[in-house]
Amino acid sequence: MDIKFLGTGGAFEPAYFNAAAILNFRGKTILIDAGFTVYPRLVQLNLLFSFDYILLTHLHNDHCGSLANILLHRHFYGDGRKPVILYQTEAFKAQIQEFLRIQLKDPEKYADFAGCETISGLTILDTFGRHAENFQSYSLIWDEGEKRLVYSGDLGQADFLFAHLLTLPAKPAIVFHDISFNSENKGHAHYTMLQPYQSAYTIFGYHCDPTQSPADNTIPLVYNQPEYMY
Repeated sequence: MDIKFLGTGGAFEPAYFNAAAILNFRGKTILIDAGFTVYPRLVQLNLLFSFDYILLTHLHNDHCGSLANILLHRHFYGDGRKPVILYQTEAFKAQIQEFLRIQLKDPEKYADFAGCETISGLTILDTFGRHAENFQSYSLIWDEGEKRLVYSGDLGQADFLFAHLLTLPAKPAIVFHDISFNSENKGHAHYTMLQPYQSAYTIFGYHCDPTQSPADNTIPLVYNQPEYMY
């Protein structure tokens, strides 16, 4: 199980590209999120055909804005194999299809759809309303042997995720959590929310402008970890 980020910026940090990653897990290669900078970034890195699955944490533009471009490019320039869009619930699948239908008319022409339960070792945490009011989002938890990888999606209430982790069988975990350096930003976890959990988990912050990290921030940023970056 290994993960590399295509970008670590948020909606307003295009210089650092939208937060998105490619995960290799049990022989499957999965693109996590597809924000508006992700399509050109995949083309730039020659990675557009490197994954077979796409998994979205939520439908904000910095997490799904490139999805139609990715599907169209693979349809017209690929080998005929459609990527599989994984969905967390039937309701969220319908939202994804509605989003794509406006742009592609017939989403099933360009992608297959499969429930997340088809990926053994993947657990979905429903974080509805915990990033944006009345808005659907999800965190992702991947288990393989004695390893656990956690991907927050966008989550303003870090305590909710860590409380859930305590209910799972104990094992070492690497947590990739969106991070904010602005206490007024309630949609993302302020770095001080994450610091109390550093003694129990290896935590890396993403979805931020790394130059804004304050001197007292002890959460290492994905942007500064070459082993996790393309």
